[in-house]
Amino acid sequence: MFQPALPPRDLVSHKGSFGSIAIIGGSAGMVGAALLAARAALQTGAGRVYAALLSNDALSVDLCFPEIMLRSPDALIKLPQLNVVVIGPGLGQEDVAIDLLTFWLKQEVSMLLDADALNLIASHAHLREIMQKRHADTVITPHPGEASRLLNTRASHIQNHRIESALELAHSLHVICVLKGVGSVCAHYDSNYFINTTGNPALASGGTGDVLSGVIGSLMTQGLSGLEAAKLGVFVHGAAADALVARGIGPVGLTASEVAHEVRNVINQLNAHS
Repeated sequence: MFQPALPPRDLVSHKGSFGSIAIIGGSAGMVGAALLAARAALQTGAGRVYAALLSNDALSVDLCFPEIMLRSPDALIKLPQLNVVVIGPGLGQEDVAIDLLTFWLKQEVSMLLDADALNLIASHAHLREIMQKRHADTVITPHPGEASRLLNTRASHIQNHRIESALELAHSLHVICVLKGVGSVCAHYDSNYFINTTGNPALASGGTGDVLSGVIGSLMTQGLSGLEAAKLGVFVHGAAADALVARGIGPVGLTASEVAHEVRNVINQLNAHS
């Protein structure tokens, strides 16, 4: 299913050949969420990675990954080359977050929505209406709690009806829905769905969802459709955790940053065998 995982890289490629992605989030106290997503996008092959952090006290450079280009949210609007926008990791639910989400939902750019972006859509009817009218590829990555808010039901109902819930979200919002959890469900609004078989309890750790958002967004940036990026993204994300646990790294104490590093290895291994 995943070979070749990505199109082969031509010898005359340059960074622009692999797209430009922006991560928007990182409000006060949650800067790490946006940085995890940006780092994952960088490590999985996106050509240019931008991060717009909302926190006033955020650093102007990621000292661990200085390749990530930090910009103000206003400066992102002026970038003509963005292929994908990931919005939600650490976004918060303040007015500035609502304004940013409203703006980007109206743009015809491929998007991935996660975390607080989904919570805002669940609680603001005008955001849902804008989203339903989008034509560009859109992926959402809710966990059962976020899915329950979007569908106005209980998380236990989502867990007991995972496939049906993922399809309902995909249909109602006209998106590709990745319902996270054991056997993540990738559902398309055309009623196709896929169930992922990789992963283990090591992924029940803070930040792994942010990493997944960065991975899927990166794959979209490099030319995969939203559905193909979602399928490959959840597979390599889970496979990375499986590989680490097999080497004795986890499940207890496995970090999201370690998963991001290992996802890079998994993707390169898939490409090497394609």
